[in-house]
Amino acid sequence: MSHTSEFYMQRCLYLARQGEGRVAPNPMVGCVIVHQNKIIGEGFHQNYGEAHAEVNAINSVANKNLLSLSTLYVNLEPCAHYGKTPPCSDLIISKKIPRVVIGTTDPYAKVAGKGIEKMKKAGIEVEVGVCSSECLELNRRFFTFHEKKRPYIILKWAQTADGFVDIDRTKAQLGQPTWITNEMARIAVHKQRASESAIFIGTETALKDNPSLTLRDWAGVQPLRVVADYYHRLPSTLHIFNSLAPSAYVSEKPSKNQRTAQFIKAENPGKVIDGLLQYLYQQNLLSVIVEGGPKMLQSFINQNLWDEAHVYTGQICFHSGVKAPVFGSSPEKFDRFYNSELKVYRNRNAG
Repeated sequence: MSHTSEFYMQRCLYLARQGEGRVAPNPMVGCVIVHQNKIIGEGFHQNYGEAHAEVNAINSVANKNLLSLSTLYVNLEPCAHYGKTPPCSDLIISKKIPRVVIGTTDPYAKVAGKGIEKMKKAGIEVEVGVCSSECLELNRRFFTFHEKKRPYIILKWAQTADGFVDIDRTKAQLGQPTWITNEMARIAVHKQRASESAIFIGTETALKDNPSLTLRDWAGVQPLRVVADYYHRLPSTLHIFNSLAPSAYVSEKPSKNQRTAQFIKAENPGKVIDGLLQYLYQQNLLSVIVEGGPKMLQSFINQNLWDEAHVYTGQICFHSGVKAPVFGSSPEKFDRFYNSELKVYRNRNAG
């Protein structure tokens, strides 16, 4: 693998990120076309259902005669099937591009090496594995979804400096969140939400905080809001059931009070998480943020059903109250938002 290939693949990754939050359930893909060490075309997948990165890159080339003398770089294997758009591998073959450099193969069953095989049979020189770890990292939601048959799971909570997520609420204190972190950290939470497909909370969090779970502080597509309500304890007047974003609830049977929300079936109270993950997978929703209380979060941790944990810590102390979840991992990333801190944990052996 040459440094030149790495350089152009890094450009592909940069372009691919421009589609974040808008292309799911498709992966983020960027493409660069190079002739005599000069980029003559580039593109990325901009919106779900629209042209793929390879199409946009080929269309951007001013002199199409140069395509038969160029190398195409792309961070994910070109598709080989008819979906919302025709196969990119067929387009590459038709343009007689002689060499293709790929970051990673596609785990999606309809592609999964078929694009590479098709291009090789057409006489194209194909190289695979350039910056593969970075390519896998960029589309970790997509790879987890297709390899583990479930959405990518991100746990998120805010805790005080002394390890509490909430005070012991009185009845009068229900319905309003207890703020622990600052405004900058809250904006970061909304930015994260814009990258994910769904948000999940438990019954107690809905009753205690009455959150809207919308993108108030960041632009993007509203994720699906899902709440556990197995015993139908939640009134339809809660913010999570308003019309600002789509919503759903997990229960044994449909509730007459929540007609605007989608119903997700759980076989019994212990199968709420199973019902949630199965539904999200069936709906092609690649990722979910779990913003529930410690009991719900701990359930995911105990079942080893988490891929990332985003833990925000503020400077205030409660001295007593509801303790934060506990798990034995070391953070891989730190961010600071003035007097609030974010630690990001990764679970490399998730179930």
